Amino acid sequence: MTEIRNVAADIARFKRRVIVIGLVVLTAFSLLCLRLAYLQVVRHEDLAEQAENNRTAVVPVVPNRGLILDRNGIVLASNYSAYTLEITPSKVADLEETIDGLSSVIEVGPRDRRRFKRLREDSRSFDSIPIRTRLSDEEVARFAAQRYRFPGVEIKARLFRNYPHGEIASHVLGYIGRINQTEKAAMEEWDDEDYDNYRGTEYIGKLGIEQSYEKTLHGLTGVEQMETSAGGRAVRRLNGHPATPGNTVMLSLDIKLQKMVEDMFGERRGAMVALDPKTGEVLAFVSKPTFDPNLFVEGIDSESWKELSESIDKPLLNRALRGTYPPGSTYKPFMAMGALQTGKRGPNVQINDPGFYNFAGHRFGSPEGNIGNVDMRRSIQLSSNIYYYSLANEMGVDLIHDFMKPMGFGQITGIDIGGEVRGVLPSTEWKRNAYKRPEMKKWYAGETISLGIGQGYNSFTMLQLAQATSIIADGGHKHRPHLVVATRDTVTGKTQPVEQPPVDDLHFAPANVAVVREGLQAVITGGTARAVFTGAGYVAAGKTGTAQAVTQAQNTKYNAKALEEHQRDHALFMAFAPANDPKIAVAVIVENAGWGAGAAAPIARRVFDYWLLGQYPSEADMAAIKVGKASAPIGKPRLASEAAWPAVAAAVAVPAAAASAPAATTP
Repeated sequence: MTEIRNVAADIARFKRRVIVIGLVVLTAFSLLCLRLAYLQVVRHEDLAEQAENNRTAVVPVVPNRGLILDRNGIVLASNYSAYTLEITPSKVADLEETIDGLSSVIEVGPRDRRRFKRLREDSRSFDSIPIRTRLSDEEVARFAAQRYRFPGVEIKARLFRNYPHGEIASHVLGYIGRINQTEKAAMEEWDDEDYDNYRGTEYIGKLGIEQSYEKTLHGLTGVEQMETSAGGRAVRRLNGHPATPGNTVMLSLDIKLQKMVEDMFGERRGAMVALDPKTGEVLAFVSKPTFDPNLFVEGIDSESWKELSESIDKPLLNRALRGTYPPGSTYKPFMAMGALQTGKRGPNVQINDPGFYNFAGHRFGSPEGNIGNVDMRRSIQLSSNIYYYSLANEMGVDLIHDFMKPMGFGQITGIDIGGEVRGVLPSTEWKRNAYKRPEMKKWYAGETISLGIGQGYNSFTMLQLAQATSIIADGGHKHRPHLVVATRDTVTGKTQPVEQPPVDDLHFAPANVAVVREGLQAVITGGTARAVFTGAGYVAAGKTGTAQAVTQAQNTKYNAKALEEHQRDHALFMAFAPANDPKIAVAVIVENAGWGAGAAAPIARRVFDYWLLGQYPSEADMAAIKVGKASAPIGKPRLASEAAWPAVAAAVAVPAAAASAPAATTP
């Protein structure tokens, strides 16, 4: 049967379908055009930037760290660049297998593995951590040929800090080390400008000048825009601006004097601070034993750290800044000044010294024995304990405290390196706060007696003793001790002096200062230090001292041979010279060395000879001083100008490959 179709209806239906499809196509095409217009016009800049970022990387350029110089321009801290082999743990599937594989290409020793493990514990998984440093050109070439085997491992060029004189002045300079997690968290609290300036920086100052002048030494971070391949490898440099090196820090320290003093200590422990009494500049700042700051630059290994941290000699302790000691008889000149200034005792008052002092049923002895009547000048010259026992009793602990506090005893001096400790300047209030048990909080009158001879609760640093000595030397003027005298801009070359606080005048009466100075001069010309200063080409003023390291039972005779070496008395000496126009003031302690005139005063004598006369100890003299068997100089002294500057330590010489390595870190 024939099908009858409605042709007109079919055509109409077809036209409707064509129209619908046409509208759909037109709508889709319109949407495509709108999207294209949106991407090409509205989001053009954003997408162009993203595209640019896909082929480029912005890399921070860490600046060269600033130099540290002594007062004569001798470089104490510098930089060199060297290649390092680094691993990013997050990019490595099997870390141990990777390190084992690297060992077949480049030597990776047990020490390198230990250091890597320790650094990894202080770092995040996506941080790049060095496994080997200071690679030779041959090692770099060997790894480059095998690089495809080690994803997540790269050769980088990094800046390394170098302390060319090794252990000399290490407690002053400090060292730099890798930023740990605690320091990273603290840096996040910095303002944006400072925080941004440390992008890419992995090492900062940890101690000493390196820490206190960190931002001055760091410099300004630069940037480089690099074109990269699909695999993230740098292809070429497109744009950027260079880093600005850190500024140079110039110290008041004389490195030749510093080395001379460190050598004179030999294997003994102790500290010495030498100041310019008219400015507060630190001329030498010695703590023995020392350590090599180069050990910390790449991350110190566990064996070296254990040796330093567990040594009974405590080489990491800055004894000049953080070691506290009873001042012994070196405290007596300051007690005399306190008596004069407060009116408690005049200079001509005679006190009988029979060799003992009785107070409240207790007998306080004196090693000097019966020396008869002494006035203030002779009490200093002959170091009369009895004179100062009675003076301490008359003044009382709180008056002693109130006089000594402005002189800096038991106070923070404000020197420009961190870590300074306060020590103890006792008072009734101090004891109430220091102890918890009620019976311990009370101050007993008998405790005051030993304060007069620098014993008891007294405990001060050599920096504090040197500052107080400088105050006497400069007639009652107090200067803040400081190591940094100026900074030099690396771009302009301009030297900018570091401003110091105004001088604090303690208003000492000139007549009172003269009395104390006369007593101190008498120590040198006719007292306990007479033999040490025989033949000196100047007149000095000083005071020897001996301080107990451990408390001896009352009425027990001191016998050094019966004690362990670390329990024997300390030897101290404070002095300034020339007496009539002081140019240098020193405080010295030689731990457990006994008598101040035998161990500490000879060191001060050679310091004065160097600074005032330009003389350097003869080899025979130096050998005698090191073992505490020197008095006046032995043999003919050398000219200080002809003595060699401290030699650059061979152990930290820059490898040949390092000298040619680029300073910037490559991406």
